[in-house]
Amino acid sequence: MALGVMECRVQNTAFSDDLWREIAALTTEIRSTLTFDSIKEQPQIAATRRMYTVCGKDPSRYRPSAEALMRRIVKGNDLYQINTMVDLVNLVSMRYGYSIGGFDADKVEGDVVAGIGREGEPYNGIGRGPLNIAGLPVLRDSVSGFGTPTSDEERTAMSLETSHFLMVVNAYDGPALLPELFDYTRQLLEKYAAATDISTNIIE
Repeated sequence: MALGVMECRVQNTAFSDDLWREIAALTTEIRSTLTFDSIKEQPQIAATRRMYTVCGKDPSRYRPSAEALMRRIVKGNDLYQINTMVDLVNLVSMRYGYSIGGFDADKVEGDVVAGIGREGEPYNGIGRGPLNIAGLPVLRDSVSGFGTPTSDEERTAMSLETSHFLMVVNAYDGPALLPELFDYTRQLLEKYAAATDISTNIIE
């Protein structure tokens, strides 16, 4: 298990036409080459599903977000367009198969720790409402849980006002791909979000 952490300053926008063209190209590739079964067999997604099982969560009921994104495309549906920063994180997630949390770092309070969700722990997933995170890997700050590989929490969601970006990659197959993912993400951030002060860290 490894967590890949990236932090930087950004300029978010409502929509980037060039970024969306990159997303559309990857969407076409995924739709033409993958099936529901082959999505589950991708090493990064398979590792996330194993982590869920070890933690006591059914990965077919609480799907990892990367798997859910790809399944949506294979079903023939398009991705939801939210804003440039959210769209960018979704692109990286689909490209590498990792469930990735993208947060407004200014909404995170105090130190961040990784743990397992508890029964009855309050959590409002973005676009999902109350989510039972018992048994899910979870990131917590001094206030509450705010990130799981299934859904991020509304409290730390990115908006058009977001200028301080925090990304956490849930790499349950280890850190080998994280340097490449960081390089790819850095290019996207600089190109589409005028990113500065970029820092990265790998936690094992």
